[in-house]
Formats: sequence, structure tokens, C-alpha cells
Amino acid sequence: MAPLLAPSLLAADYGNLQAAVEGLADSAADWLHYDVMDGRFVPNISFGPGVLQAVHRHARQPFDVHLMIEEPQNYLAAFRDAGAASITVHYEACPHLHRVVQQIKHLGCRAGVALNPHTPVGLLEDIAADLDVVLVMSVNPGFGGQTFIPNTLRKVAALKELLIDCGSSALIEVDGGVTLDNAGALVEAGANVLVAGSFVFNSAEGPVATLANMRTQLSASIDAAEQEIG
Repeated sequence: MAPLLAPSLLAADYGNLQAAVEGLADSAADWLHYDVMDGRFVPNISFGPGVLQAVHRHARQPFDVHLMIEEPQNYLAAFRDAGAASITVHYEACPHLHRVVQQIKHLGCRAGVALNPHTPVGLLEDIAADLDVVLVMSVNPGFGGQTFIPNTLRKVAALKELLIDCGSSALIEVDGGVTLDNAGALVEAGANVLVAGSFVFNSAEGPVATLANMRTQLSASIDAAEQEIG
């Protein structure tokens, strides 16, 4: 199955986010990725629930909210009410992770857990079966436009094995430095959702054409791989 594509609004024009989400309405985007930073968990500040509520009214795709914040449990309901379809919290920010995951599910959202580049996937063994999404950070969180960390490929493959062993159907999402140069390898390793920010919004062709190209090339690669197996 082709991966889901989730352009990150962190790389969009902040002065015209409405136009950014409206422009993606008929694109190959499956989700819209919404990065929340508090200046504490990561050294940057981005959007809050008020901005999400404003742009949600103009979007067709569901919002994939990534909370890079301390004490995320205090803001879950606010982001759900603002339009989040999925909410991902960081393993590193949640000493009571199981409780937070259950809170997200109780709110009716997909529940995700993100791992920083240095955090081993094995730490999710006891929570994996409860998750809908595992987000693997392929850069250090806090800023867009960073370079992809190559070890992410090994990490995604290891995570896929862990999820299978735990009987988890969680999607594997990758965020940070994703381009066409590494997208195919990520999907081959087990990624189901690809987040791309700068590569999409800063491309010469524009977001719609870039996403369409990603979809076409990834589908062709998957078809070729399946024919080889067959």
C-alpha cells in the first residue's frame, strides 16, 4: 500500500496559512501535519489550538497534530476541539505515557507517540499495542529544514519488527528531512506515513506538483517491488 503523505504546515507561509491549506485541498496530501512547539520541550515556538481552529475550517484533509511540548496532557482537549484528528505526544515528555494515550483515545482521536532520534524503539514495547501511530523523528525536533539522519532507516525497520511482535497495527510515521531521495527507502523499511515540510512548500514546482510527483514515484517503486516479489 502506498504511504500516506502529510505535508507539514511548519514550512508553509505563516502569513497565509488559509491559502496553504486551501491550496492542498485537491492535492495528493492525505493528512495535514501540524507541529506544536512550546519553547520548553524544543527551542522554538510555533502554533497553538487557536491557529488550528482557524485553519481547520478551510481544510479538507484531517489534521495530524504533533505536540512537541511539556505536559501535553493539559492541552489534549483543546487541540481535539480545535480540529485534531490525531494527536501525537513525545515519549520523552510523558512520565505517565499510558494514561496520556488513553486520554487521547477517550477524546476520539488517533493516539500517537513520537520518539526523538536518540530514543530506542524498544521502550515502546509495553505501550505499542495501544497505539495508532508511532512517529519516528528523523531530525532533532524544533526546527524545519534539517538534514535527514540516516540511522532512521534502521530504526524504522526495528520498529516495524517490534510492532509485529507486539501485535500492534500502529502506523509508522517519519518526520524530518523527508525528500524523494529517501522516501522510497523509508517505505521499504516500513514507513506508512511520510511528513514533508520544506521539501513540499519550498519546492520550485509548488506543493501540489511536488506531492503529486512523490505519489507517482512512490507508487511506481512499490509496484516494481511487488512485481519482483511476485
